[in-house]
Amino acid sequence: MALLHDELAAALDPLGRPWEAVFVDDGSGDGTFGALTRLHAAHENVRVVRLRRNFGKAAALDAGFAEASGEVIVTIDGDLQDDPAEIPRLLAKLDEGYDLVSGWKAKRRDPITRRVPSKLFNGVAGRVSGLRLHDMNCGLKAYRADVVRGMQLYGELHRYIPVLAHYRGYRVTEIPVNHRPREHGRSRYGVERYVRGFLDLLTVTFMGRYRHRPLHLFGGVGLLTSVLGVAILVYLTVLKLAGQAIGHRPLLTLGVLLVVVGIQFLSLGLLSELLTSQHEERVSSADRKERLVDEVLR
Repeated sequence: MALLHDELAAALDPLGRPWEAVFVDDGSGDGTFGALTRLHAAHENVRVVRLRRNFGKAAALDAGFAEASGEVIVTIDGDLQDDPAEIPRLLAKLDEGYDLVSGWKAKRRDPITRRVPSKLFNGVAGRVSGLRLHDMNCGLKAYRADVVRGMQLYGELHRYIPVLAHYRGYRVTEIPVNHRPREHGRSRYGVERYVRGFLDLLTVTFMGRYRHRPLHLFGGVGLLTSVLGVAILVYLTVLKLAGQAIGHRPLLTLGVLLVVVGIQFLSLGLLSELLTSQHEERVSSADRKERLVDEVLR
């Protein structure tokens, strides 16, 4: 941790801006907190947050965001694979008018067993979410503080902070950054995390695209299912009128099932719209304006 702080100082002190480092100890049991305690005693600009146990990266980031006091927040992993020297470039990109700048490990120094799944995951995430980034999960990112204030992070949602910001109307971009071979710590990412991450991607996409119009999703599926079921039943009705027996046909069961399922989806969509409208009525106009408006010129 002392090495990370030294590299942060070497990168940020020349900028002439005041800065602080918020270290989050996610329930480690390897002496990390002791090292952070000594670092905190030696430097005035170091703050330390210790979680009761290992809650995961999303909870650690959430705790760090809550403790940070600056107008600009930069996240970086503590394993030193991300290069702190890249931070000034991220800040310069923010100054161009962006709200979130994500690093892109264009030359990733990880085994192929991590690079290939990550590339596939980022491709799927980009297509599903609509935000095309090469490296959604890069730990090195720069944010304006407003982007993450009040953002609820849990599960694997830390992977999708750029997507959440994009859905809220913030300007998101990425730049290539230097990535170094792992020399400290051990990666705990496995296939199961990609599975959980994909499920959280579905949650993020649903909440971002259909949170305020759930009938567009459930109603669309219900309408398509109902139309298909009605078409099957009309076809069977014509056969029945022509004198053919249809009682033994599995197609009859399928048609009825599709109509019933379609009605259920439509009903679910209408109920969701009702709940959404009630929630929006409880949100004050001031809160709604703060959530939607970027700036006002008078």
